[in-house]
Amino acid sequence: MQPPPDTAPKPHPVAGLTGRFTVPGNRSVSHLALILGALAAGTTTITGLLEAPDVLRTVAAMRALGATVEKAADGSWRVAGRGIGGLVEPHDVLDMGDAAGAAPLLCGLLAGHPMLAVVTGDAALRQQPMRPVMDALAATGARFASRTGGRLPLVVEGVAEPLPLDTVLPAAFAELKTACLLAGLCARGTTRVREPAGSPDDAEHLLRHFGATLRVSPDGPGRLVELDGQPELVAATVAVPGDAFAAAVLVVAALLVPGSAITLRHVGLNPHYAGLFQALREMGAEIIAEDPRQPCGMPVADLHVRASALRGIDLAAGHAADAAPLLAAAAACARGTTRLRGLDDASAIAAMLAAAGIRHEVEGLDLLVHGGGVPPEGGGLVETRMDHRLALSALVLGLAARRPLRIDDSACIEAAFPGFTRLIETSAGRA
Repeated sequence: MQPPPDTAPKPHPVAGLTGRFTVPGNRSVSHLALILGALAAGTTTITGLLEAPDVLRTVAAMRALGATVEKAADGSWRVAGRGIGGLVEPHDVLDMGDAAGAAPLLCGLLAGHPMLAVVTGDAALRQQPMRPVMDALAATGARFASRTGGRLPLVVEGVAEPLPLDTVLPAAFAELKTACLLAGLCARGTTRVREPAGSPDDAEHLLRHFGATLRVSPDGPGRLVELDGQPELVAATVAVPGDAFAAAVLVVAALLVPGSAITLRHVGLNPHYAGLFQALREMGAEIIAEDPRQPCGMPVADLHVRASALRGIDLAAGHAADAAPLLAAAAACARGTTRLRGLDDASAIAAMLAAAGIRHEVEGLDLLVHGGGVPPEGGGLVETRMDHRLALSALVLGLAARRPLRIDDSACIEAAFPGFTRLIETSAGRA
């Protein structure tokens, strides 16, 4: 049975978005800051933590493993760590809910500790194959037992003296790379992880920030990451960067709605996340990065954005693959044709464009969006398929349309971008 159409208020500004905003924190950095804080000696302070349900599952898991994790009155989070190898066996199952990105990290953490733990999650996470994680971490000496196909619930039996890993990842898989590095923290010797192509390197930056010795070098078309085991991690202060995709949602909204002028503070600009901003600049967007800095080694800046007349361009495959729905929303309002190359499945994005009355074509793995340089008609219903990127992109496109778009389910939006609808409503002029 199809869920009923979403009935949440549909923001539809007429006088533009204005103001200064801090977007939700980066999800992977939030998870990892909590985990490394639990492994460090002393008390780590984390600001800008993404307080989404999946991150709060990691908070609960670190508490279950013996770390003290509390939210302070000023909104920051404090983690009193137990040091490398100091975590304790949990008394109950570690339920990670829908934290698909954190589950592999937790397995890497558990593999290096002499304890027995059971990891599970919600219905969706229990369908996610964990076999690649189990296979890679088994070389430490840890043992795993799972449901058929390597699915959760997963029993992890860690070891007191894990072996260092020397592994080649089958694909650019940042969570698996990080899981291997976390297991390597407890091992004597050097853990080596080879990846066939570069993946987000937040883990490398944060590990160094907490005191680990880590080297990164080219390895053919990919990279070799080497970590010296059993470091003395020291508590640190972590300012979690604003999530690049969440920032991009507001950037595109401001670009498309006439009269908009916004500033986004402390936005993470890791090159692996920020390709969308470069693509938008190529389309003619006015996006100015100011005060570039590198807290914890991770690049951030403040972004100043004004409504801009966009033009269609040809975007190479992989230029900003994760942000394809948002690029399509921008292209729908640009003048001329935009070609988004190398999309695995363009059907959901094409349906969003159809709901907005935008001409488009699918040619193999490419999506052609024929923008008219004027507000689209809008007014249709978009099936989100529980994809927060598609849902947010549809709402942004609806902001620029003559009639807002409706979405069938908004549940995924609050988890990805807490307070999005409220933020839009309070920052926009309304009829």
